[in-house]
Amino acid sequence: MTEPRHSQLDRLLAIMARLRDPVSGCEWDRAQSFATIAPYTIEEAYEVADAIERNDLAALRDELGDLLLQVVFHARMAEEADAFAFADVAAAISDKLEARHPHIFGDDASGDAQTERWEKLKARERGAKGATSALDGVATTLPALMRAEKLQKRASRVGFDWPDAKGPIEKMAEELDELAQAGTEEEL
Repeated sequence: MTEPRHSQLDRLLAIMARLRDPVSGCEWDRAQSFATIAPYTIEEAYEVADAIERNDLAALRDELGDLLLQVVFHARMAEEADAFAFADVAAAISDKLEARHPHIFGDDASGDAQTERWEKLKARERGAKGATSALDGVATTLPALMRAEKLQKRASRVGFDWPDAKGPIEKMAEELDELAQAGTEEEL
């Protein structure tokens, strides 16, 4: 009989703590930083996507484990720096999921306009983080095509989407006119 699932997570966290132990841990694991581990995190995410694409559930289980290791690794390094711990990561995503699903966890039982509500919640979250543009917060490290697609979707949501070239040309003319009429640096 296998151990309860929560104890397997505790086991994983203990293994990472031991690997990172400054005295008796693994030399390679101790030498890592957020920056050195980041490429592995990205690689593991792609391997998860590959297992899904191949519909290989056994590989998916293994790749999800590898991706979870990356989360645990980053959380452990953050804990060592007294920044946050794995439990804080879990709490943050739990809070976010509950806040983004008020039709499930809150007072709004209607479920109507779920996509619209989702976009408003995301915009509020970005604003709380200091975003001043609908394009803020799109990761600069995404592959170029994926980033371009995400930027285009964001721009489309705020009205920058036209069925033909006439719309963007008119918008550019409007913006150039506003720029030409700006009298001060603040108006630019």
